[in-house]
Amino acid sequence: MQYFSFHTHSDFCDGKTSMETVCEEAIKKGVSSIGFSSHAPVPFDTKWAMPFHKLEEYVATSQGCKTKYKGKLEVYRSLEADFIAHNRSIPFDVWRKLGRLDYIIGSVHLVSNPEKQNTIWFLDGPVENYENGLNACFDGNIKQAVSSYYKQVQEMVVSQKPDVIAHMDKVIMNNKGKFFSEDEAWYQDALEETLQVIAKTNTIIEVNTRGIYRGKYHTFFPNESVIKRCVELEIPLTVSVDAHHPDELTREFKNAVIAIQRAGGTSISIFTSAGWEQKDIDAVMS
Repeated sequence: MQYFSFHTHSDFCDGKTSMETVCEEAIKKGVSSIGFSSHAPVPFDTKWAMPFHKLEEYVATSQGCKTKYKGKLEVYRSLEADFIAHNRSIPFDVWRKLGRLDYIIGSVHLVSNPEKQNTIWFLDGPVENYENGLNACFDGNIKQAVSSYYKQVQEMVVSQKPDVIAHMDKVIMNNKGKFFSEDEAWYQDALEETLQVIAKTNTIIEVNTRGIYRGKYHTFFPNESVIKRCVELEIPLTVSVDAHHPDELTREFKNAVIAIQRAGGTSISIFTSAGWEQKDIDAVMS
């Protein structure tokens, strides 16, 4: 198995250990390439995003790791940048330039409603965040909230052009059937519309394993049916463990590769010194 980790957090944001510790453990686990992708700063205080004043240190430390582990581990620099609609986030091109990034991962954790500028829906973290934000930002209207989430993903892809979309259907994580059913026509329509937008670009969708090994959800983000639809639409896929601790670097990685293979996928997107490339899935499995 060829292990890689292009969505990796360290203690520059909400990761638990230093970049060097992550690299040392990656080498022990047989990981061939690692891309550090701390949560980019956001324009308000959070417990999970990197503070803006840490950005230069982030660049220098990741560059130091690239030099130190040359020949043992390929090290790349990225950011997981949040996109918030209605001009409430920092453009990705700013992060590309300031962070001197090899690539950028786009995320939607925070959903904006233009009619309520003083509130925001944070759909990650504890389940109470999900419900409280839903009520405060969308008056409990789950259809409006989820539709806004997917519209925001679409806008991010078109306007910010991320290399990779992180956990693209994560809006379902804290739902667990409580607020809506994924089988409802309006949800499937919103999902399909989003995939159609993505398919017109060269944007990669990651198959994110974190929900499984953290016990937050029973399958990947996106789930198996969406993975299959991505294959049908020829949307490129990669695997992300979204590690926040070195122990997590290969968690559920093999199962995600198998899921892509079972969906009919024949290749996986891998970052190299030449950029993103498609690698035969059998070669990754070998």
